[in-house]
Amino acid sequence: MRRTLTHRSAITAAALALALTTPSVALAQAPATPKANTNKAVKVTVRVQGPDGLLFKGKVRTKGHDVTTAAGGTHKCDGTNGGANPSKVPTPTAALDDAAEKYGFTWDGAWYASFDDFSVDTIKNVSGGGSAYWNIAVNGTSTPVGGCQFKIAAGDQVSFTWTSF
Repeated sequence: MRRTLTHRSAITAAALALALTTPSVALAQAPATPKANTNKAVKVTVRVQGPDGLLFKGKVRTKGHDVTTAAGGTHKCDGTNGGANPSKVPTPTAALDDAAEKYGFTWDGAWYASFDDFSVDTIKNVSGGGSAYWNIAVNGTSTPVGGCQFKIAAGDQVSFTWTSF
């Protein structure tokens, strides 16, 4: 009986030691998972609808990046604005900026530090002014956050629509 108890204790101790060391060995040998590149360039369609009709429509490859405007200066516009996303991502305002550069039109917007985002004020010399603004929508739905905070994906339809209030 004593011999059986000693034998069971030894087996239990060995099994416990093996169980406690096996996960750490497995974790130590597991290959590191590469961090996904969430700021890969995506191709989207940018559409700008003014008060008198379509001002621009075209495809652009974009990713989150620094944006410079005459009124707002240079600031990041990569989805991390306001803590909206944990890593850089493509955004609607970055897409507008890339479309303007590629197709040769201008846009401008003020920077609001309290929102950590730009306000799009003028596109192709059309200003929102005191009675209108540029609404940002992705796939037909207005964005719930600013244009430097919202994540867009390949194939998205990004719209800037002059909207009176």
